[in-house]
Amino acid sequence: MSKLTHFDKAGRGRMVDVSDKEITTRIAVASGEIHMLENTLTRIQQGKLKKGDVLAIADVAAIMGAKKTPDLIPMCHPLMLSGIDVSFSELEESCGLNVQVSVKCKGKTGVEMEALTAVSVALLTIYDMCKAVDKGMTLNNIQLEEKTGGKSGDFKR
Repeated sequence: MSKLTHFDKAGRGRMVDVSDKEITTRIAVASGEIHMLENTLTRIQQGKLKKGDVLAIADVAAIMGAKKTPDLIPMCHPLMLSGIDVSFSELEESCGLNVQVSVKCKGKTGVEMEALTAVSVALLTIYDMCKAVDKGMTLNNIQLEEKTGGKSGDFKR
């Protein structure tokens, strides 16, 4: 098992020095789910919620979340993101939505945290926009699906 890099020899948290790392193309894909009442999903699909187009706003929120990740996660490096793609799909086995976000950059450190943050913010935005009609929604399975680039190699769930 690799050692944890965000701690110094004394066990204090630190931002990892990436100055000697190579610049490579880095891509991370994350996903998550929100489960809800059937009526809530129908209202999202038909655009019948007072706050507006839920998925359009959640799309923008995901992008903003990815861009703001280093402001939220203390040891994340600010990155020049080159692309963020957000998609939504209906869950087939249960009532809800899946959110998937792909984040890309050319840099010295990965974009996994940006992808995971983007998914989380999109899901929270959906909850916020629908909570007036469904306070029982649940957010589940926020996870890294895959990542490419960097010294640690590729990962695919």
